[in-house]
Amino acid sequence: MSQSSKIALIKEILESAEASLRSAKQMLNEIAGQSGTAQIGKVAEKMGSIKSDAGGHIIEGAFDGQNMIGPDGRVYSVPANYASKSKLIQGDILKLTITDDGTFLYKQIGPVERKKIVGTLTFDDGQYRVIGNAKSYKVLLASVTYFKAEIGDKVTVIVPEAEDSEWAAIENVLPRFEEGAMPDDFKI
Repeated sequence: MSQSSKIALIKEILESAEASLRSAKQMLNEIAGQSGTAQIGKVAEKMGSIKSDAGGHIIEGAFDGQNMIGPDGRVYSVPANYASKSKLIQGDILKLTITDDGTFLYKQIGPVERKKIVGTLTFDDGQYRVIGNAKSYKVLLASVTYFKAEIGDKVTVIVPEAEDSEWAAIENVLPRFEEGAMPDDFKI
């Protein structure tokens, strides 16, 4: 194993350890009631009731990073490809129309304010994560495969501006450059 490979491996191990510590802190905060997921539930409760019309049932809810939480607290599965391509983030308000033939149609109706973070893609405990701004964010597998991202890639993710989030949406994978080949005006 070359020295540069060893250095890369050591960096990855350190990043993984930092991610584990952040995850443990995050779990502790969730137990203490400071979770972003609890805030999603509060937002979903404020949504109106479930409505019906000639086109089927209409339900408004909040995206929790993987699913939509309805006003009744019920979890509605959001297709990962839709969430990835639409770059949905935790807190976004969705409208679900369940048609008479049972089709689920989602539409984003209330995006939350967003900010972008550059981080490194990792894989820890069966979950892809992006480590950026001293925090570990979960990302959907569908986003990783859609962007053909690999562990160690630098990626741009989108997170809520105002609220703490455990999930992020991948916006782009930054190009890799050979050592010393990165243009001077493209520093991250």
